[in-house]
Amino acid sequence: MNLFVLFMTAVGLSMDAFAVSVCKGLAMSRITLKKCATVGIWFGGFQALMPLLGYLLGRQFKAYIETFDHWVAFILLSLIGVSMLREAFSKEDEEANDSLDIKTMLLLAIATSIDALAVGITFAFLKVDILPAVSLIGVITFILSVAGVKVGNLFGTRYKSKAEICGGIILIIIGLKILLEHTVFL
Repeated sequence: MNLFVLFMTAVGLSMDAFAVSVCKGLAMSRITLKKCATVGIWFGGFQALMPLLGYLLGRQFKAYIETFDHWVAFILLSLIGVSMLREAFSKEDEEANDSLDIKTMLLLAIATSIDALAVGITFAFLKVDILPAVSLIGVITFILSVAGVKVGNLFGTRYKSKAEICGGIILIIIGLKILLEHTVFL
């Protein structure tokens, strides 16, 4: 996996965290650097941790599914992408909550990074140097989460669904690219 594809994967994965960060920023009457950093650390940390866990889990099964691993990567990334698109077009509004307590942030960090666990599983089947990959995902998510708090505070939820649509499309395209690279048609 080249750096550009890895970067785009990181951006795609971070869109859920960005969208939730926008909601956090919307709910805050006043944002501070500490609040922005808190959101960024929770989301960036979990977005880095989950693909690492997925990678370690996927390595356990690599030998059994190596012949069709590109299909696994395609299906997982596509399912995540479609889920993000469905959420973006959903009429359900997330409740605005400015709380940054441990329980709230832990639940949000896990919820926004479950898809990163599945991507980590696909990393086990691809040629991915996992530590730089998860570091990049964590840093990108941190930056976009901090920006999301600021955007939410300034503009409201105007960009939330657009971010989820963009993230979903990116992940589907990357899954399709992986599949096409490994089929006999190319």
